[in-house]
Amino acid sequence: MKRIIIIGSGIGGLVAGNLLAKKGHKVTIFESHSSPGGYTAGFYRKGFYFESGTLAFEASASVFKAMRDIGVLDKIKFTKFKTRWVSEDFDSIPESYNEFKKIFYSAFPSEKNQLNQYFAEVDKMYNAMSASGNKPIPLLYSGLPFALALSAYLFHGMKYMKIFKQYADITTAEFAARFFDGQSKPHRLLRYMGYPDMAASFIGGAMTTIFDDYWTVYDGMQSWANILADNFKKLGGELKLSSYVERILTKNGIAIGVSSEDTNYDADYIIAACDYKKTFLELLDDKSLVPPQQLEKIKRAAVSEGFFTVYLGLKLSNDKLKEYMKIPHVTYCDYKTDANIYRPDDEGFFEKTSVLLYSPSMMNAKLAPEGKSSLMIQALCPAGWMQNWGGSSKEKYKQLKTKVKETLIRKAEAIIPNLRDLIEFEDAATPLTYQRYTHNTDGASSAWSWNPKKKFFENTMSLNIETPVRNLYIGSCWAMQMGGVPGALMAAYQCSKRIS
Repeated sequence: MKRIIIIGSGIGGLVAGNLLAKKGHKVTIFESHSSPGGYTAGFYRKGFYFESGTLAFEASASVFKAMRDIGVLDKIKFTKFKTRWVSEDFDSIPESYNEFKKIFYSAFPSEKNQLNQYFAEVDKMYNAMSASGNKPIPLLYSGLPFALALSAYLFHGMKYMKIFKQYADITTAEFAARFFDGQSKPHRLLRYMGYPDMAASFIGGAMTTIFDDYWTVYDGMQSWANILADNFKKLGGELKLSSYVERILTKNGIAIGVSSEDTNYDADYIIAACDYKKTFLELLDDKSLVPPQQLEKIKRAAVSEGFFTVYLGLKLSNDKLKEYMKIPHVTYCDYKTDANIYRPDDEGFFEKTSVLLYSPSMMNAKLAPEGKSSLMIQALCPAGWMQNWGGSSKEKYKQLKTKVKETLIRKAEAIIPNLRDLIEFEDAATPLTYQRYTHNTDGASSAWSWNPKKKFFENTMSLNIETPVRNLYIGSCWAMQMGGVPGALMAAYQCSKRIS
């Protein structure tokens, strides 16, 4: 039996904790927040439930396998996640990738030739991804099952890898510019497909995710985290909430424990299921264990964009809200040519950008008081917007936060008329809010940057749980360049295998 400390109770930490506790190890999870989940969590305000971060996930076969391995799959109600796409030129709920394509051909007939060329390439990516089938990621297996899964993965993935390499270093904006004029509406819509300027090679994956394999949790993400946390404790694990880890302790280059609330806890292994940058720049007690060049690389590494989120409790029934939204998730696409996510000094950015609307209570009416409904409005933010939200001025921060909140509410009125008059409860979160609660650098929503020109790991598809410190592993989505739930799962499994 080994003594293992896990820092962070996001999906990576909870899965790793369950796998290791199930094998009989003595596992303690330290979580700085008062409830488990990290970005895979949610909260109630005035009877209204809201998601803290993750709204949905892909790679369902891997998620379902992990939950089955842990023994909780039958306790979680997963449900498909669809999107309604709205702009001044279209309003549709595509059921498939082909229906999504039809939206563009119908809305922009004068761009037919350009669309033909664009989708001819995207078709190759989508078909290659679809051909591989939705099977669990090989790294979730061991022994012979791993060898068999890996063989099948490599066989089906050869076609995709050829296309992946072709577009791995090209951003979505550069890819769209190959086919459309920079001022055209299709270009302005497709340049930010997925994360801003992510590698064009991921477009096929984005399409298969959105239309074939996007899921959420019917009872809210917090219910998922709670089920995993409860199961972990039943297996003998200890979950220490409201327990911030101040230091990762080392001796002779080996991780030997952590310090939390001025108390030291010994361990044979430590899994940092948390922010990679903070692990080495703030928590590690001996920075000399990391080569100077690597430490500098960690400091300079770009992270994924953060969100601004508005949380609203509405004095409006779910049935009435459904008349406006149709389905729980809506993407309202804007076309403003000067909406530039790389302009942190653009005070009017949120007037010009697209927004996402999501209603947890339309997914499950129990997530709001009877006769009422909940709504989230989100927009990606330029990093360090407006001197990082007013610099050190609390008053300026409050003013900017209120201004953006009102702007997004006003934009959402394109979907829900007179929304401001329907609000019973309201709050908002900036990237700094997310940073405060999750300790993710700059409120990063999915670990490292998705831009191929800003990558931290040389191989975008690699899993990296090893660190320069012996017995210290990375067990969160930060172990992969593109993060997400699949990355967290793989990191958790590999940490469990390595330790066991």
